[in-house]
Amino acid sequence: MSEDVDVVMESGAGGEGLVLTGPWGSERIGDAPPVVREALRRMQLGPVLLANLEPLPGGPMPRGCLSFVLLPVLDRLSHLVVRTLGVDDLGGPLLSVCPVSRSARFTPVRLPPRQPVRMPREVSLTPEDAGFALESELSPFRVVLHRPEAALVAALLAWPVTPDALAEALPLPREVTQGIVDYLAAAGMAAPVDDPDVTAASRLPARS
Repeated sequence: MSEDVDVVMESGAGGEGLVLTGPWGSERIGDAPPVVREALRRMQLGPVLLANLEPLPGGPMPRGCLSFVLLPVLDRLSHLVVRTLGVDDLGGPLLSVCPVSRSARFTPVRLPPRQPVRMPREVSLTPEDAGFALESELSPFRVVLHRPEAALVAALLAWPVTPDALAEALPLPREVTQGIVDYLAAAGMAAPVDDPDVTAASRLPARS
């Protein structure tokens, strides 16, 4: 969740469960375990690395709690959750994927390293106060590029290119480049190119 989506979280009637109110109405979570309440509370304050949720008062997080308790709730609330990609530095997030439709469902993808991809023609790029935004009438998401690294990867997707070629050409850690491309693909801002004729051209000069 984020101020970009404008979500308000409150306790349900009599303190039972939670009620989340967003741009497309209210969502009720009847049985909200402590880990769900804590995760949603932190997400209202900013980006959260779910794997780093601290043990809750009263004992450690039960084994499997993240996968079997929290993730299904977040999947149900996908249209209210902003996905943020970052790196372990002090430069802030690389990009954010913001839902703009009640039907938004973010499904992570992992593109094959030698699969040519490019930005669909329908995607538009708009300057922001800090960074750029990618939007498409065909996508239920809006992607905000917060840092030059993400903007550079997006710019090179104007032509068919493989994730491997991007990683070789850019002065970024390979996993960062791959992560940016994967997030853009999951948001509908990058798509595989299936024409075999473009494969040979999907290369960039490697950095010296």
